Amino acid sequence: ASPRRRDVISVETLDLTCRRTPCFAKFSEMEAMVNMEAEINEIKLKTEMMQLENETADITHHFYLGKKCEILQDMNRHLEAILKEKRDLRKRLIKHRCQESLPIEATFHKCIVELLTEAVTFIEKLESHLQSVRNIPQIPHMMNNMVSSERTEPAVFSKLEELTEQILKWEELQKEMYSNNVCNTADLDFGLSLT
Repeated sequence: ASPRRRDVISVETLDLTCRRTPCFAKFSEMEAMVNMEAEINEIKLKTEMMQLENETADITHHFYLGKKCEILQDMNRHLEAILKEKRDLRKRLIKHRCQESLPIEATFHKCIVELLTEAVTFIEKLESHLQSVRNIPQIPHMMNNMVSSERTEPAVFSKLEELTEQILKWEELQKEMYSNNVCNTADLDFGLSLT
């Protein structure tokens, strides 16, 4: 009977060996946690997409896109008109003027020439008057300079008079020396005889 007992395993022993191992018990818990994290990430992604859609709604909404499209079309029409005007102007500038009739009748050409000369003189006079007007703020400074020069003028005049007297004395001295030298050379006989 004892050998038979060895071959037979009791139900309790089997229950003890069949119980779940800790590895598989944690696996189901980990799987549940991963599923919950995936759901959380999916919800976060949806909320981010909704926030982005909310922030860009004014850009992507058909109402706003239609208005922006109209503005761009108006701007495009305006730029096309400018380009057309530029092309027309370029054509007019390239065109030879001598082929067109003069806008001024020939009888008035002399008057136009006179008018242009008067306009030039007027512009010159205007420039001189404008220069005078620009100098008006400097008048007090110029007056102060004149007053200070009037104070220094007597000293300058006295020095100038002294210098003039010295020049005149030097000139007379030079004349005397020259006349003395000329007289002396006339008196000298260089040993040249005319006979």
